[in-house]
This record gives sequence, structure tokens and C-alpha cells, in this order.
Amino acid sequence: MLASLTTVWPLGVSIGVFLLATAVTVVCSVRLAGLGDTLADRTGWGEALFGAVLFGLVTSLSGIVMTAVSAAADQPGLAYSNAVGGIAAQTLALVVADAFLRRINLEHAAASLSNMLFGCLLIGLLGIALMATFSPSVTFLGVHPASVVMAAFYIGGLRLIRSHSEPLWRAVPTKETLPDVASEETEDFAGHRTSRLWAEFAAVAGIVMVGGWAVARAAESIVENTGLNAGLVGAVFMGLVNALPETVTSVAAVRRGAVTLAVAAVIGGNCLDALNLVVGDIAYRGGSLFHAAERPELFLTSGALVMTVVLLGGLLVRQKRGWLKIGFDGVLLVLVYASTVAVLAY
Repeated sequence: MLASLTTVWPLGVSIGVFLLATAVTVVCSVRLAGLGDTLADRTGWGEALFGAVLFGLVTSLSGIVMTAVSAAADQPGLAYSNAVGGIAAQTLALVVADAFLRRINLEHAAASLSNMLFGCLLIGLLGIALMATFSPSVTFLGVHPASVVMAAFYIGGLRLIRSHSEPLWRAVPTKETLPDVASEETEDFAGHRTSRLWAEFAAVAGIVMVGGWAVARAAESIVENTGLNAGLVGAVFMGLVNALPETVTSVAAVRRGAVTLAVAAVIGGNCLDALNLVVGDIAYRGGSLFHAAERPELFLTSGALVMTVVLLGGLLVRQKRGWLKIGFDGVLLVLVYASTVAVLAY
């Protein structure tokens, strides 16, 4: 039994498992949107912080497992590109969610200082990852010092974001701004004890983790059977599946009117995906995962940085209506992502 789980699967089985795990991830993500919105109100955390931390963690679980499994299987390119490719694809998820908000651009309606600070945190994490790649090849117990720095940087960023009780900058409210206020609970959750909702939240998270493991194993087998570039498979196929939870939950959140949660889930999930590199560095026994990254992975990291800057610009400008009804940032995000994938496939 154990051998069947660790050996290369036939191509047909790999594709079937990949598609099945993807479908399960989509179904679970729809349920997560409702649970997350309800728990954000009941805990008093608010959509931005709850979405970026707990919600982002659960939607990133599949990606965390994918990266760890690939790194442990001596596939550093697959592990690295999955983590960073997930960031790029998840950022694109906001364009999809924006299309479901008809009256106004999502970045305008979801103006939030917390979301902007999480964008800054993500840029810092990706910057540290790039610095690690060009730093001396030094490890302690098989782990690069940058992994410790990234974890500390993330924790420090969370403390800073949560402590801004009296911010000196605020988004100017407009009639199209949708404030983060407690909404009326739907029939699915009304009357249910909070402990029951937490239990369901954890159960769905567990299913998402198993789906992440299945996708990673299927992707490894696809690489072995087809000879496709591991960086391309990790960035595009695994990255897109990695982004599915954020995409589906963001769309579902927008349809529920929880626009702040939609943006926070993506940006917070992206920050946790950057920490996937730390998980991969620990799981990879061939040295430092950062130094195992090759030009395609570094190019992908740079693309994710550019997309984050574009998103941050969209949150600052807060365009009500713009290019193709999704704003300048939405159009640029699509162009940057498409160009990145085209270069990787070249």
C-alpha cells in the first residue's frame, strides 16, 4: 500500500486524480466562504484579519502540502514554482472575483488598510526569498537562515497589522464602498453553535489538505511520464489548482457581499504561500530550496512581485470603473500573468 502511494502513477491515473482532487477543492472552497464570513463576524476579528490569517491559512493548506510533498520527493523546481506560481495565479483570482461585482471595481469597494499592509508584507517576503537565492549557500540543519527570517518577518508583520488601532491613513468612504460590518447570517449557519462551525471549518481544511497531497503526487507523476518542465507544471497546473480555493471563495464572498474578505483571503493566502518556500526548504534534503531555484523559478518570483505591486496600486488608486470594466489593475494583472506563462512555456 505504501509503495503504491510513493511510486510514480500511470499517466491516466495521474490525470484522473488531478481532476478529481481539483473538483473536491472547488466544492470545499464554496463552503469555506460561508463559514469564513460567519466566523469573522462571530469572533469579532473582522473580514480583513480573519480572511488574511485563518481563512488564508485554510485555503493555502493544499498548496502547503503540495510544496512539502514535492520537496520531500526531491523535486525542488516543482516545490518552488508551485509556491510562487500559486501567488501569481491567486492574484489573478481577484480579476475573476471583480467580474462578479457588477456595480463597482472590487478594489474600490474593498478599501482596507489591512489589505494594503498585507500587500506590503507579501512584497517583503518575496524580496527576502530572492535575496536568499543570491546569498551564500549556507544551511543550518539543512535549512537556510532566510527561512527563519521569513517566518519572523511574517509574524512581525501580523503584529504590526493587528496593532494599528489608530491608523493615520484611512480610505475615503464613498457610496460604493462596502464596509466590513457584521451581516445577517444565512439559513445554513443561523442557529448553529460557533463550536460546530469551527469543527466544520477544520474538517473542510482537512479535506483540502488531502486534495493538496493528491495533486502534488499526480503532478510528480505527470512530470515523470511526460518529461514536461517541472517549473512549468508547478507554476501553471499546480499553481492554478493552488489558486482554486482562493478563486472560488473570493467569488463566493463577493456574491455574499463580503468584499473585504474576498481581497483579504487572496492577499493573506499569498503571504502564506510565500511561507510555503520555508516549508519546502525544511522538507528538501538536498540543501537549500532557495539555491535549488533556477532561472524559470526566479522569473516567476519576479512576475509575482510585479503582480503584487499592480494590485497594491489598484487598492491605492481605487478606480471606480476602468478598462474593460475591471479597472487598469485587472487588465494589467491578466497581461503580466499571461506574459509570464508564455515565457515559461517558451
